Amino acid sequence: MKHTETELLELKKAISDMWSLVHSQLEKAKTSLLTGDEELARVVMSREKRVNAFELKIDSDCENYIALYSPVAIDLRFVLSVLKINKTLERIGDFADGIARFVLETDGHNQHLQLLKELKIEDMFDCVLEMLEKDKLALEEENTAMAGVVFTIDNKVDDCYSDAILVLAKHITAHPEDVLYSLNVVTLLRKIERIGDHCNNIMEELVFYLDAKVLKHQKTAQDKDTE
Repeated sequence: MKHTETELLELKKAISDMWSLVHSQLEKAKTSLLTGDEELARVVMSREKRVNAFELKIDSDCENYIALYSPVAIDLRFVLSVLKINKTLERIGDFADGIARFVLETDGHNQHLQLLKELKIEDMFDCVLEMLEKDKLALEEENTAMAGVVFTIDNKVDDCYSDAILVLAKHITAHPEDVLYSLNVVTLLRKIERIGDHCNNIMEELVFYLDAKVLKHQKTAQDKDTE
């Protein structure tokens, strides 16, 4: 095996390990939010530094590979995609950290766990976690056949977000004393919805790497065509 091929495999393993870490962070953030487990929230926050360190290391490895080997075609697409996916995973890690901070810093959180159930936040979390898993599987198997599934799940996340906002609006009307907490929940819901968008972006990068197709902005253009 050529030295360049070995380094590409090492890059692939590194981004896969980063993926697993971020997925674990997101799962822990979900559990801490839905159960009010403050200790678990602290674990998420303490591991955020590992996510950041991973990102810097992978960025450096990608830049060094490009500088040393001047890759072309699929190898270049792979390295460019890893750079973008790496940054996206770091952003998802930031959102997991933000959710953990919500658990620790939002007054009265443990008194509102039932409200979170009514908002079906767990369903939103399960959707984005599934998207992240399918993205990772697409990279490992070098197969973008699941792209359509990921994009469909993202639409479900958007629908869950819209439904949750409506439920929250009714809750504020019935319980005006909860308005401050509810506004914080809106920010929380937005974080989860954005994670879905980021998972979408990851799949788009994988399609670029594996199929040499650019999907970015296509959905927006299609939406405009239907207006």
